[in-house]
Amino acid sequence: MFSPHSSLCTLATPPSTVFTAGNAAGMNERKPSANSKPETDSKLIYVVDDEPMLLELAAVILQPLGYTVNTFRDARSALDAYTVAKSLPVLVITDYSMHAMNGMDLLKACRQLRPRQKIILISGTVGEDIYRDSEEKPNQFIAKPYHSKQLVDAVEGLLGK
Repeated sequence: MFSPHSSLCTLATPPSTVFTAGNAAGMNERKPSANSKPETDSKLIYVVDDEPMLLELAAVILQPLGYTVNTFRDARSALDAYTVAKSLPVLVITDYSMHAMNGMDLLKACRQLRPRQKIILISGTVGEDIYRDSEEKPNQFIAKPYHSKQLVDAVEGLLGK
């Protein structure tokens, strides 16, 4: 499993190893290296909210536009999926107020792994001032309740559609 935080190590071949056609067959296989990075899926969006109805609403709004929507009911499970993803989302949409980990914590963790990750922060409990003094800021903020057009405009504006 590839981890962006793994350290690079080199292994020396023991002198007693003999290379034969049988054990050399896998030598040309492409293996992940420390420089390997997951690809970005231009249609994949992660939506994170602890309210199932709002997850469903986001999927109903975004899927007809051609996006694949992966939903998560908490930031920790979203971050776990993000960390091991073979294809990273083009956009993360996250609620601010959730249980163990809030939306700003998720934003910071995603940006540590991928500094240019596009993120929309949504909240019905805080305003844009929540990140005013933060080094990391979302690309856009949407206040709840929002209209579907606001979400579509924000997504398409960020993704250049």
